[in-house]
Amino acid sequence: MKKFIGIILVGMLFGARAGNAQLAGPAATPLSAMTVPQAQLLQPAALAQMLKSGGRDHPVVFQVGSHLMFEQAHIARSSYAGPGSQDAGLRLLEKTVASIPRNKLIVIYCGCCPWNRCPNIGPAYKRLRDLGFTNVKALYLARNFGDDWVAMGYPTENAR
Repeated sequence: MKKFIGIILVGMLFGARAGNAQLAGPAATPLSAMTVPQAQLLQPAALAQMLKSGGRDHPVVFQVGSHLMFEQAHIARSSYAGPGSQDAGLRLLEKTVASIPRNKLIVIYCGCCPWNRCPNIGPAYKRLRDLGFTNVKALYLARNFGDDWVAMGYPTENAR
């Protein structure tokens, strides 16, 4: 767990640095996580329940933050889709979702830093919507992935 906490801190540093380019003072710019409509936010407990139940309505889950964080720990059965704050990450996201039906439930998450400073969720959400995906949710991780998912005992795995 100590090692994971270190990764979260690294993610917070990267998120804060990238976030500075996208946030001007307390107000969010169009690409911050704060621009995702409230109705499109998914609480961690709700996603954990969806993942547990499986079935036809099982969402496709993508991590859109740091690859280092994904390798350390990620939501069980989720896939890495590139950091949403970078052009290369958005291109990877496009490639990753290319064969998915446009009405399939897609859940994206990051968790690198507190929600209101996340540089990855807003751009990834916008790109998916621009590509025509109609059922996109963003996992609301208020503090970070470690506090709001891992510490709650929700299913995780690592890439190592």
